[in-house]
Amino acid sequence: MPSSDPRSLPQILYIEDSDESRALVRRLLSDRYVVLEAADPLDGLQLAEETNPSLILLDHNLPHMTGSEAATRLKKMLPDTPIVIVSADTSPGARERALAAGAVGFISKPIEDDFEELVNEYLHGRVEKLEHAEKHLQAYQQELVERLEGNIRQLSSALEKNKHLLQQNERMFSMLERRHRLLETAARVGQMVTSILDMDELLKHTVNIICSEFNFYYSGIFLVSEDRQWAVLRAGYAAAGRKMMEQNYHLPVDDKSMIGSAILSQEAKIALDVDGEESRFKNPFLPDTRSEMALPLVVDSIALGALTVQSNQLNAFSEDDITSLQAMAEQVAIAINNAQLMNKLESANAEILRTKTFEAIATATGEAIHWVGNKAAPIPGSVKRVREDLGYLLALIGQIDESGLDNESLRTAVQTVKEEAGALGIDLNHILAEMSAMKPNRLQALVSVESLMEDLDIAEKSAATILDIKEGLIGPARQRNDAAVSLREMITATVEGMGLPDGVVEMNWADDMPAAHVDVRQVEQVFNNLIKNAWEAMGKTSAPKIFVNGRRDDDPNFVLVTIKDNGPGIPKEIQDKIWVSFFTTKGTSGGTGLGLSSVMQIVNQHGGKITLESDAGKGATFFVRLPVQKS
Repeated sequence: MPSSDPRSLPQILYIEDSDESRALVRRLLSDRYVVLEAADPLDGLQLAEETNPSLILLDHNLPHMTGSEAATRLKKMLPDTPIVIVSADTSPGARERALAAGAVGFISKPIEDDFEELVNEYLHGRVEKLEHAEKHLQAYQQELVERLEGNIRQLSSALEKNKHLLQQNERMFSMLERRHRLLETAARVGQMVTSILDMDELLKHTVNIICSEFNFYYSGIFLVSEDRQWAVLRAGYAAAGRKMMEQNYHLPVDDKSMIGSAILSQEAKIALDVDGEESRFKNPFLPDTRSEMALPLVVDSIALGALTVQSNQLNAFSEDDITSLQAMAEQVAIAINNAQLMNKLESANAEILRTKTFEAIATATGEAIHWVGNKAAPIPGSVKRVREDLGYLLALIGQIDESGLDNESLRTAVQTVKEEAGALGIDLNHILAEMSAMKPNRLQALVSVESLMEDLDIAEKSAATILDIKEGLIGPARQRNDAAVSLREMITATVEGMGLPDGVVEMNWADDMPAAHVDVRQVEQVFNNLIKNAWEAMGKTSAPKIFVNGRRDDDPNFVLVTIKDNGPGIPKEIQDKIWVSFFTTKGTSGGTGLGLSSVMQIVNQHGGKITLESDAGKGATFFVRLPVQKS
């Protein structure tokens, strides 16, 4: 009876690559032995070393090595463990070679009924005799040498193949690394340039980044002209680029140049040896160019131009580089398109501003002409009435008998009036006849001194107003005498001299507010006009209030003063017009329309800036920035 304790049973290791054979041996022997299995001779060698079995059964036809080779290695590892070859090899000498390799026995396949008995015998010391052992040992050694030589040849061949594969892998890894580096750099270049909206700065920055990041010999950007006939160089790297820009370097958009061809086809072009490329013009500014790539700059299927990158090495570019660099070119094209759109937007805004300015000037000029006409209209009538009144008075003087006057000077004066009136063609007798025919009350009104003085006042005020216009236009242009001015003191004195009701103006000044470097007379006019305008704008405000605040501006080179009121505000549609000369919102109630115009001129001439913020019903705030007095 076999023992029930597996630990007391002998261990038999069977090395066989056939699952069916292992299953058969397992079924035959597992009742009396612990059967260990290995499908591969290398695994079997390791298992034998780890378990030190009582017997090793070894198939002769194994992968990687023969059963005889495995037997030789196992015999060296476990010299006391019997090894039996189990083989279907019936060729002459098979048994002898197995015994020469170190096996104690040889069992032929297919396995017969005596298999279990044979295993038991080998386990208990059976060893088959090998006749002419030396002869078979030499034959076995010769077989080992031949197999070793074959293995060496196979290994050498595999080594050469692996070497070739290694070189291919190295080239592939190098290409992948280059592509990764190009893609990474292209992404970085694209990120750098997409935030630049100024066209000239964008193009210059782009070619500089490309050459520095990719270590290229030269880079340039061509943009298509408006008529799409020319590719005009708009940016070039280093001295060569500057020289070509100075000469207005451009190429026709045709297939005779790489740039023109790339634009027409919207596909990248590569020249690995420019000397052999007919599609590239010789360029004396770039004598060292040996390889070139032209990349189209395309947005929404429209070619904006092309990017050229050049190297001073032959075969510097590959087809794979197109993918990497084209991704960068697409980002550059988007950045260029954004810059062009921004330029168009700015031009459109400028055109709108010019149109609005011209409209404002035309409106203001019409209003100014109308206003000046109204102011000048009373003057001719007043002058006419003064002439008539003067004629009546002269006629009365003409009736005086100068000989009856006691004072010689009076007699001379009356005589002179009569003579000058005659010399001027004034017919005093005719005027006197007209007067004689008038009714007494009519005559009394004509010779009224009060009426005469009223007409003179009208002419005087109209002339004064017209002179104010002249002062508003010419005043800001007068020569300045800039000096350090305390705006706090100046504005405080200005407000006090304006005679405004108490409490209307509230002033707040920062302790560190610096002095301004301005002409005191002109800047006093600025704040006088602003405060006066604010006061007049609040005519219907129930509790008018003007807030004046002063401090150092966020830009430390300027001092900031704000004038804010709680009046009706300035409508958005006229905020651009208020700075135009002769424009006024006061209608016939007064004002020349030159106040804010002269204010802006004065502030701008001082190198400052004035701006407005206003919403309907929420008052208006003027921000005046003037230069700080340098210490």
